[in-house]
Amino acid sequence: MNRILIEGGIPLRGEIPVSGAKNAVLPLMAATLLADGICVIDDVPALADVNTMCQVLASLGTKCNLSDSTLSIDTSGVYSIEAPGELVRKMRASFLIMGPLLAKHGSARMSLPGGCAIGARPIDLHLKGFESMGAEISIGHGYIEARASKLIGNRVYLDFPSVGATENIMMAASLAEGNTVIENAAEEPEIVDLSNLLSAMGAKIKGAGTSIIRIEGVEQLKAARHTVIPDRIEAGSFMVMAAATGGDVLITNVISEHLKAVIAKLEDCGAQVIEELDGLRVVGNPQIEPADIKTMPYPGFATDMQAQFTAYLSCCRGTSVVTETIFENRFMHIEELNKMGADIRVEGNSAIINGVSHLKGTSVVATDLRAGAAMIIAGLMSKGQTEITEIQHILRGYENICEKLSACGAKIKFAQ
Repeated sequence: MNRILIEGGIPLRGEIPVSGAKNAVLPLMAATLLADGICVIDDVPALADVNTMCQVLASLGTKCNLSDSTLSIDTSGVYSIEAPGELVRKMRASFLIMGPLLAKHGSARMSLPGGCAIGARPIDLHLKGFESMGAEISIGHGYIEARASKLIGNRVYLDFPSVGATENIMMAASLAEGNTVIENAAEEPEIVDLSNLLSAMGAKIKGAGTSIIRIEGVEQLKAARHTVIPDRIEAGSFMVMAAATGGDVLITNVISEHLKAVIAKLEDCGAQVIEELDGLRVVGNPQIEPADIKTMPYPGFATDMQAQFTAYLSCCRGTSVVTETIFENRFMHIEELNKMGADIRVEGNSAIINGVSHLKGTSVVATDLRAGAAMIIAGLMSKGQTEITEIQHILRGYENICEKLSACGAKIKFAQ
């Protein structure tokens, strides 16, 4: 199962359920390290990244069990403050264990994290936050070590509203002595979801979802149960797939508030987005209107939706401009789209898209997670067969994607 094959040109029709959010569940899993006992997380997607994080936590001494989308994590047996480098380098989100380990056990040691090759995602903001709370940081030979006999609350200003740094500092501050204020904090829904779990564990947090988060440290946290929010990026990806094929699809298990920017741009492009009792219905327009997009921190247009819209706009009527402000190397999918007949050129941090009448199926590569979703969109739109390789990236973030699309009429399958 190392390829995806798509026969394009079929409008999607039906219903697609959205899974729990990958970008929410990984920090939730890290947060369980702050408490002794068994935490339970519901609506957990069966993804490669979730499996990797389970391995990271198991290497520290926890016991993870995922059954029917319910994940139980027993942290009572933690004996190590260092995760194996081969796991940490596989997934950047593994760095989120540093804050909880530092706060709960007084030290943490990890190799520099990895993940998708979409550009520099420095961890200096995480470390700045730890240092402001009294931690000593040492970096050498590819490893980072943090030590603090006791973290002390402080005011932390983030030069950029980094989601990961906000999450890591928020978790560490929950067990710090005194009060911590995070200024210019990330406002993503995943931050609010993490705050809700931490609050259920006994943390005292105010302002999650705004640019200023206040945390009053407590002496200990207890195990809790929590349900993950729906994955807004998965939902947005399926919404674009429905629109791109001229389809009519009801996307269920969504929070429309999290998708305002995606909805607005789909409507700019001529698609209809109708809010119904059980989800969002997307009706595509055979004529795709051009649109200009600029990625921004939430509540702006998400960088994680940029590649999907670039594929969608490749067949627009006219010229569109997509500007990437978050990651400097997030246009690797464009070369693959041009193989399929798209007319896209990159100028600095912008992609200039001259719409073409149609795309043609060919062999393309999923260069990263969201680029993989873009290749699926392009394949669904194309004439002929599309072969996508390097699909391990896609499996990191989309649960049962071929099955969900097949249920709506798509001719898509895994192949050896």
